[in-house]
Amino acid sequence: MAEILPYWSVLLSGLGVTILVTILGGVVAILTAFAAGLAQLSAHRLLRWPANAFVEVFRGTSMLVQMFWFFFALPFFGIQLTPLAAAVLAVGLNEGAYAAEIVRGSIASRPRGQDEACTALGMGHALRLRRVLIPQSIPAMLPPFGNVMIDLLKATSLVSLVTVADLTFQAQAIRNTTAQTTAVFLTLLVLYFAMSSTLSAVTAWLERRFALDYSPRSRRGRSMRLVKTGVGA
Repeated sequence: MAEILPYWSVLLSGLGVTILVTILGGVVAILTAFAAGLAQLSAHRLLRWPANAFVEVFRGTSMLVQMFWFFFALPFFGIQLTPLAAAVLAVGLNEGAYAAEIVRGSIASRPRGQDEACTALGMGHALRLRRVLIPQSIPAMLPPFGNVMIDLLKATSLVSLVTVADLTFQAQAIRNTTAQTTAVFLTLLVLYFAMSSTLSAVTAWLERRFALDYSPRSRRGRSMRLVKTGVGA
């Protein structure tokens, strides 16, 4: 391990790039998930069919091939992406396709009575989604969304293949310089595990945060506040 200590600044720079790709890819994945997931629930074929095709294509093909396509093939069509942009799009769209099924399934699993009650109140489809169905589906989405984000983090190790100087890229460079294969890749394992554990902790905190309104203690507390303020009397 002492042999790689002089290269910690290099590893930290790669770690920063990995975190950046994870954050940007996560934003792309979440936006893609809600756009495609909600489009799959649409009654309009012009929205539903392209969304279904997108999900099937990106789930059914390799993320690495998609990344190579964005970086190496698109320039032949006049579209030149930077390595970072190609990497973010590949991991974000690929994981977003998986997350789209989470969005679609969570919303579709809401009790049918809720949708009927909203219709009886004269709420349009968009208003039902925004005010009732999506907010109630978020707690159910959080655990699988956490898994998607961890999978996205691990997938960032592929971006080194399109010359993005991420953590894996820098670790390979250090290994080629020092020949300390075991020490370098053990450090790499520890760093990825630490980042995955952090994402798991954040997901667990979000689950507790969004589940508060559904817990018995929270309901009792809310009832007591209503009694004290005279609401509903």
